[in-house]
Amino acid sequence: MRMHGTDPRLDDPPGFVGGTLDRVDQIRTNPVLLAETFADPAARRLVLDGLEPVEVDGALVLEPIEADAWVEDHVLLGVDPTGRPIFAELLVELTGGSGATPRSRGLAGQVSAQELALYGTARSLLHWHVRHRFCAVCGGRTAPVKAGWARKCGACQAEHFPRVDPVSIMLAEYEGKVLLGRQHAWPPGRYSALAGFIEPGETIEEAVARELFEEAGIRVHDVRYVMSQPWPFPSSLMIACIAQATGDALTLDATEIEDAFWCDADGVRAAMAGEPEAPFIAPPRMAVAWHLLDRWLAGVAPREPSA
Repeated sequence: MRMHGTDPRLDDPPGFVGGTLDRVDQIRTNPVLLAETFADPAARRLVLDGLEPVEVDGALVLEPIEADAWVEDHVLLGVDPTGRPIFAELLVELTGGSGATPRSRGLAGQVSAQELALYGTARSLLHWHVRHRFCAVCGGRTAPVKAGWARKCGACQAEHFPRVDPVSIMLAEYEGKVLLGRQHAWPPGRYSALAGFIEPGETIEEAVARELFEEAGIRVHDVRYVMSQPWPFPSSLMIACIAQATGDALTLDATEIEDAFWCDADGVRAAMAGEPEAPFIAPPRMAVAWHLLDRWLAGVAPREPSA
């Protein structure tokens, strides 16, 4: 698997990419340093409405931490480039689902890439804590440790760490076209790259090949890594790849995808530009699928100018 292209963080990153916090592991694991950091007058707490963001005038809301607050009730997200510690308060319970909402999705167009990445980190961590209050080993109660970056069982002393679920998201390419599919619940006309969770014992390349065969019935080779994106709904890592297909005959798994088709570069360009006659509606710009299509277009022959 080979890297290519420039780092997407440098110019036009997908949503939740581009965080600038120092995660300060040396503070997380030192109770004395953690207490000093929490008491720092510059320390701020990210204001959230449950798991939903709170934005005012194009910025996330950060507030001073009350003198009587408990560090044990917070997770240290990190220290920003100005040296300011940023915390988030742990949730007592989870209300609503763990999926993306219009409010959380809409944040991508309202705040900077750095603040969007901060929100994504906080959302994933807080969701994990409220869903892992009991030990998976013995069933005993767990409590936050290491500045909120782990939980420890009070009964058997087992430690548990925030999980990240790797997901392969991929374009299959064949003779100048890419394979696009749609899920049943998507808005009419919306198509995107195919995707699926990486299973235990699989490499990224193997997961790409399996998912494309299971969902579309095609065989692929030469899997190339393109970029990745944290997706905090609740805590996935989207690993974007492009693979070469051995043929274009499709056999769809109707339980997974509603439809799929091969699209040429002109069709992809039209969709990315939002043209009304485009053959499909492109994924939103915050999604890594949009950037994957953009990278694919950059690698194919440019459109010939009209005569």
